Amino acid sequence: MREINLSTRDLRAFLALADQRSFTRAARVCNLSQSAFSSLIRAIEDTLGARLFDRDTRNVELTPQGQVLEISARRMVGQFDDLVDDFRGYATLRKGRVSIAALPSIAAGWLPGVFAEFLKRHPGIELELADMLSAPSLELVRSGRADFALASSGAQAQEFDSELLCNDRFHLVCRQDHPLAARVEIGVRDLTDAPFIHLARSHSVRMQLERAFDPTPMNTVLEVEQLATLTGMIAAGIGITVVPALTLYELDRPGLVSRPIKLPGLVRRIYLVKRRGASLSPAAQQLYALMVTMRPKIGDKGGRERER
Repeated sequence: MREINLSTRDLRAFLALADQRSFTRAARVCNLSQSAFSSLIRAIEDTLGARLFDRDTRNVELTPQGQVLEISARRMVGQFDDLVDDFRGYATLRKGRVSIAALPSIAAGWLPGVFAEFLKRHPGIELELADMLSAPSLELVRSGRADFALASSGAQAQEFDSELLCNDRFHLVCRQDHPLAARVEIGVRDLTDAPFIHLARSHSVRMQLERAFDPTPMNTVLEVEQLATLTGMIAAGIGITVVPALTLYELDRPGLVSRPIKLPGLVRRIYLVKRRGASLSPAAQQLYALMVTMRPKIGDKGGRERER
């Protein structure tokens, strides 16, 4: 079977003549000289092996074969234009989709402000968020279901490219009437006998605390899964806890106070994580860059004391 090669330029020229019914006007639409345009139409007819137009000195009309081609040509050119428009939309951030995974404390505290700013700049972009712990967040990145993640553990694996977003310092949270609330500096010895309410071991925060205290045991009185539960238990006077600064908003309740603590090695590092060697879409790259620009401002002054 004879191979037929027609370009979108050929189809546009054909449709211009079908619309204009004049070689002169159609050539002008295509920015060609009349002789060049006539040669192009003849080449299209030769390629297809069919006469597409009946023409005389006054009229240009589609032949039956030309009418058949017109239907398909309009559909194909329309689809191609849609393809180009979609591509340009993604490239110019008029449309697109970004999927990320993030630690729940980050997703509920710092991230909403970043999302709001991003959507203000790029209202046509759809955002998708999975708020989960580090391990499942990284699994979404690994499988390609998330463009990138904000995680605190496992980010240094060889399969990932990781960039440090911030160092999240730890704070004691206790009732305002607890003896530790009056201490200026708090260390391991101060916390050894305090009744601890812990997050479950599935949380990276818990694992970091155990490493920082080792070999000193902690006086654990309760273990919970949710920060809201943790807050309620502390408010009831059951115990104290130690959490990163970026989670303090969850424990912001009248009668509770937070105090910065300094323990060797006790810092939660938050990373931006993507698949190694994988390119981000223009929209995902813009969101990634915005997160770097708006990175949390955390340091010795980042966790201000709060009493309410």
